[in-house]
Order: sequence, then structure tokens, then C-alpha cells
Amino acid sequence: MVFSKISRRSFLFLGGAALAKGLAGHLPAAAQTVQVKKVKINGVPCYQTIVDLTNPETFITIGLANNATFANTHKKSSGDEDFSKMVARSRASVVANGTFFAKNAQKTVMGNMVAAGRFLKYSQWENFGTTLGLRAGNQPEMVTARVDGKPKWDEHWFSITCGPRLLKQGQIWLNPQVEGFKDPAVLGTAARTAIGFTADRKKLILVNFEINLNLQKEAQAMKSLGCYEAMNLDGGASRALAANGKILVPAGRKLTNVILIYDDKNPAPRALKQAWGRFQNGERPVVGG
Repeated sequence: MVFSKISRRSFLFLGGAALAKGLAGHLPAAAQTVQVKKVKINGVPCYQTIVDLTNPETFITIGLANNATFANTHKKSSGDEDFSKMVARSRASVVANGTFFAKNAQKTVMGNMVAAGRFLKYSQWENFGTTLGLRAGNQPEMVTARVDGKPKWDEHWFSITCGPRLLKQGQIWLNPQVEGFKDPAVLGTAARTAIGFTADRKKLILVNFEINLNLQKEAQAMKSLGCYEAMNLDGGASRALAANGKILVPAGRKLTNVILIYDDKNPAPRALKQAWGRFQNGERPVVGG
């Protein structure tokens, strides 16, 4: 599947141990489209997911609670939903918890969000946390607004803001207070999920840790896996993971947003594929679009 002159990139499989030096030695000779394995990184048990951003059959997007069109804000909210219902409705290859949301009545979602080349949430005042974005051709980037300047959200096919940032250019980078984080639940030891990508920008790595970690150990684990850039996602009771419709890690509470990954065995909805074609041909997200 090719649209315009830029090939579609995004394929998911799950590997074994360290990627940094000798990735091929830890993966099967013929990697399946999706592999989900429980492994240990630095002695820490976890589920490790590797997304090959060069494969044309996998699409990455965001699912919202109750099939909402826009993410929750303090003005308008669609509430939250059982993780199992979000998994069943999406029919995705992999479903994982996304970014933070408040405990207020509106369940306000943190940060700007883009999915399928359109804004799910946008505020020009957003300048905290770290953003993982996928540009045209599925090229990933990671931007910490208060250090690097605001991301160009309108150039993202997929964009999610969370944090704190764990790695920057291959080195551990922990400055949560600079990013605007103050919550002890985020800064302390907690159940965690992290996401990042390799130096060649061809593989996205998602890790769901099975034991509580502090940010330093989480960052060390992501570096050991070969990540060049990485950030923390929502965790605690929000930590959740499902593969091929089977829930591997049940959420401890209802969620407002999840990361969805589709592949050839669990095809993306037609509307998502059509949106990819429009994005590759130059259409860019607009607020409310």
C-alpha cells in the first residue's frame, strides 16, 4: 500500500531483549507481524512491543472512551470507559493505555492529541510534558516543549503528549520539574508504561512494566532496549495492555484514551486508511477538523 511518493510505515512485532547492539540476534529470523512476549529487562519483567515503522500494513492511532470524536476537556467530556469495551470495539492488534487524565468530573485529558491526521484536542497554551509525534512517512520525533519549543502538532499524523521524558539522543534525560510535573504519583515509584524509538527511527518500542519502578530505573530499562528517545506514559491504575483481543494487563480503572495499533491480521478501519492517504497527499490537521 503506497500513497503519493511516501511509503506507509508502521508495523508491529514484539521482540526479546536488548536492541542496542545486536537486535537481529534477539529476534526471530522471520519476524511475525505481531509478537507479544513477556520478557525481563535489567531483571524487570515486562511486556515488550516493537513497532516497525517501515511496514505498510500497520496503522497507529488513538481510541477515545465511548467512541468519542474529541478528547475530554474542562468544557466538554465524553467520560471514561472500561478497557475491555475499548479493546472489543477497536479490534486492533495491540491496545495500550495512553496519556494522563485528571480525576475531575470531566476526566480532562492531558496535552494536545492528533490521530488519523486530525486534532482530538488542541490548545495553543499547551507547553508541558513531552510529545511523541509521527510525521509524514511515519517519521517519529520527540519534543519537550519547555526545552525544545512547542511541537508542530499540525504536521503530525499521530501525536500524544505525556511524560516525563526518559531519554534524549540516547542518554538518560530526567527533568520532570522542568516539564511541569509535580504529582508525587508521577515522580515516585509506580506501575509504569513507556514508549520510545530507535536511533534509525524505524522502530517504535512500547513497554508495559510488571513491577513498580522509579523514573531512573524506567529510563535505564528503555536505554537497555536500544531506545534513542523515550518517554513515560500514564501508569498506575491506568496501566493496560491487550493483544489480538486478549487482555494481558487489565486496567485498574476506566480509561479515557488508548493507543491502537493495527496490522495485516487485524486490519485498520477503511476510514483510517483513507485518512492516511489524504495526509500523505498533503492534507494537514486543523482544529475541529
